[in-house]
Amino acid sequence: MAKQTQSPVAVLMGSDSDLPTMEACIKQLKDFGIEPVVRVLSAHRTPAAACEFATNAAGNGVKVIVAAAGMAAHLAGAMAAHSQLPIVGVPMQAKEGLCGLDALLSTVQMPPGMPVGTMAIGKTGAKNAAVFALQILALSDAAMAKTLTDFRKAQTEKALKKDAELNR
Repeated sequence: MAKQTQSPVAVLMGSDSDLPTMEACIKQLKDFGIEPVVRVLSAHRTPAAACEFATNAAGNGVKVIVAAAGMAAHLAGAMAAHSQLPIVGVPMQAKEGLCGLDALLSTVQMPPGMPVGTMAIGKTGAKNAAVFALQILALSDAAMAKTLTDFRKAQTEKALKKDAELNR
């Protein structure tokens, strides 16, 4: 199999129904200048393909995997089992069942030695996963570090501007 040059960030979803939520992650990554690899791979419905992706991700240039799944699915855990890359889990809020609590618990409750950085349930978690991925990349990439600094500065300025408007 030929080696492919990939983005430093892969965004995986257990189902295409997760895409509306994960668009927040994808958009934030693009705002940072990162064009992510986006795949729909399931730990349960496509386990061989998910395993192959995780196993080959680092060799293909991926440095961080963001994995989103709901209803106690375990995509992030499957990625952690087959890759030494940092895995960022985003629990999805299901329309039925436990409203994402099952996904949160299955993502955060990993066995010793198999960590998954777990974000909040839903769109907030999706956006924070992009920021967390940037923080990881910024440790070894000066351009990414500047992007992170600029992002944090813009957040601060926006909050102070809103404060000033409210306190006129």
